[in-house]
Amino acid sequence: MAVRRKWWIGAMLIVLICLGLLAWNGPAIHARAQLGAAYGARIGCSCRYVEGRPMGNCTDDKEPGMGLVKLTDAPEQRAVRASVPLLATRTARYRPGWGCLLDPAK
Repeated sequence: MAVRRKWWIGAMLIVLICLGLLAWNGPAIHARAQLGAAYGARIGCSCRYVEGRPMGNCTDDKEPGMGLVKLTDAPEQRAVRASVPLLATRTARYRPGWGCLLDPAK
């Protein structure tokens, strides 16, 4: 019984430490997710609507470390939406003469 109780206390301590680290680094993680989504949307839009390449080729333009950024094409709006699951979403739209512009952040 005592071994089981020590294991439970140890597991709870590890969970509390992980939650504390997440709370401490939360703003930095959120900021990086916003930046990655914005960059991905802009690069994906430029690839798709400025260069005219298929969306499947545009995912190759992402920088190393952007594996969580997912690109979604919206051809009816001439836009690309980039998202980091549960953290950030940004959209870039093509405007003739201006190129790809990010929608204002919400």
